[in-house]
Amino acid sequence: MSEIEARYADLLERVPVAELSCFRLPADVPPWTDTALALRPGEAVTLLAWGEVEWAPGSGLRAGPGQHLWARVGKGEIFNLPRASVTHRAEDGGTLQLAIYQGEWADRQGGLVTGTEAYALQQGEIEVAVLRWRGDPLEGLDALCAAAPDDAALADERRRLRSPVTPPAGWEYLWFLGEREIFWPEDGRLRVSCDAEVGILQTRAEIALDERTRLDWRWCVQELPSAVAEDSVPTHDYVSIAVEFENGLDLTYYWSAALEPETCFGCPLPTWAARETHLVVRSGQAGLGEWHAESRGLLEDYRRAIGGTTGKPPERVVGVWLIAVSLFQRGRARADFSDIALVRGGERVEVF
Repeated sequence: MSEIEARYADLLERVPVAELSCFRLPADVPPWTDTALALRPGEAVTLLAWGEVEWAPGSGLRAGPGQHLWARVGKGEIFNLPRASVTHRAEDGGTLQLAIYQGEWADRQGGLVTGTEAYALQQGEIEVAVLRWRGDPLEGLDALCAAAPDDAALADERRRLRSPVTPPAGWEYLWFLGEREIFWPEDGRLRVSCDAEVGILQTRAEIALDERTRLDWRWCVQELPSAVAEDSVPTHDYVSIAVEFENGLDLTYYWSAALEPETCFGCPLPTWAARETHLVVRSGQAGLGEWHAESRGLLEDYRRAIGGTTGKPPERVVGVWLIAVSLFQRGRARADFSDIALVRGGERVEVF
C-alpha cells in the first residue's frame, strides 16, 4: 500500500463519505487502462493525482497529471484534469478508464491520431486516488477537508468546485488539449495566468479576408514564460493571440523574449508544424507591464508568413484564439487582453 493510499484509506475510515480505489499508471504504457471500477449513470467520482512523466531520458522535458492524465467512463467522452484533480459525474455508466496522454487525440472517445512510439521513451508514473462518492461530492469534500485541513489536494478540488475559474461566455478550451483554469474575464480584461502548463482558448469569429481585414487588440504582458528565443521545442513557451482561417491554418501573434519583431516561423512542435505559424509583434523586456494597442493587416501577414506554402489565400477568418504555453521550461506567463476585434472597412466584429 502506497503512502497516498494509506492516507486516504485512513481518512475515509474516519469519514466514510466515499469509497477509495488507487491506481498506478506507468508512463510507458499507451494509452488506456481499464480500472474495472464500474460506475452507474449519475454516479460521481473525484480523481486526485500525483507524479510526473518525463518525455525522454535526460531531456528535462516533463509534466504532471494536468497534462498527461485523462479519463473516460464506458464509451463516454474523454475528460482531463485541469490541474491535478477533477470531479466527474458519469452520464451513461460503465467502467472508469484512465490514460496517459502522449501525442494528440483523434476523437472525443480517446483514439490517438498519433502513434504510440513515443511512449517507449517515457519514464515516470502517475498515481491516482479515485473517490467514489456516496452522496454529494462537494458535501463530501467539505467533510474530508474538515477532518484533514492540511490536505492540499482535497482543498484544491473543493476550491475548484466552489469557485470555478471559467472563461468568458462564447469561449471554450481547445478540446484535445483539455480544460484549464488559466483564462478568465475580470474588469473588462481577459486575464491569463499560466504556470508550467498549456492551454488554448477559442471563440468563433467570422469575417471576410481581404486587404482591408485586420485584427485589433490591446494587451498588457506582465511576464514572459521564456528568456530565450521560442523557436525550438525545448524553449517553445509564449503567450499570444491567434486568428484561425477557414483552411484550418492559424497565425499567432506573440511577444518574444529574444526574436526580432516581424520574425516569422512555423511551429516547432511536430503535431502543429503543418498548421500553425508564429509572428513576433514585440520583443524583449521593454514595455512589459504596460498596455499596448496593436493592429495587424491579416491578409498581408498571411501572405508574408504563410502564403508561400499554401497557394491561394483563404477567403475568411473563422476564429480567434488565445494561447499560453509555459510547459517546456516550466516557467510562468502573465498577461491581460482587451478590445479584441476583427475589422474590415466599416465592418467590425467585437470578439472581447
